[in-house]
Amino acid sequence: MGIGTWPAGAPRVVTLDAFIKAFETKGYKLCYNNSREDGLEKVAIYAKMDQISGVPIPTHAALQLETGEWTSKLGPFEDVRHRTIDDVNGPVYGKAVCYMSRPRP
Repeated sequence: MGIGTWPAGAPRVVTLDAFIKAFETKGYKLCYNNSREDGLEKVAIYAKMDQISGVPIPTHAALQLETGEWTSKLGPFEDVRHRTIDDVNGPVYGKAVCYMSRPRP
């Protein structure tokens, strides 16, 4: 039994396309950047490049807060806040490879 859920309608595989489809089931659409925009809630999907295939393997997602800061769930503990999208870049999560947005609920 896992610790999370996966949206119905999205393939349950670890691919960038599957992560995008999962967020699309929640009303997100691909967007061009991580800039804060009034009325929009954004997510950043992080990935590491597979050393053999060169394909991005998704590892993490961060949510942009109304302030423009970001929040991430790093493991099973509480969420952390970070000022920029790059604050969690590194060998564990890779870097943000795409952004999605939806109207803020």
